Amino acid sequence: MANLKEYPRSKPESKISKIVIDRDLCIGAASCIAVAGATYELDNENKVVVIMPDGANTVDDDTLILSAESCPTKAIFLYDKEGKQIFPK
Repeated sequence: MANLKEYPRSKPESKISKIVIDRDLCIGAASCIAVAGATYELDNENKVVVIMPDGANTVDDDTLILSAESCPTKAIFLYDKEGKQIFPK
């Protein structure tokens, strides 16, 4: 069973409403941090987490998608307001 961590996103006019990180897939490469350092950080297990309380809302949709695309293990999942997975497709 996957170890998923969900982070709601409430940025106005954003198509992305939720970021989900699969902690079992994350290898701590930090490529997402290089793209969106205001959104992510590494925790004490060297796994990516969203910076709370507002990291999910700090960047625009395009940057958030680029950060998810940069993950070598595709551990970052993005969902729209209807719950449809936007990335990975």
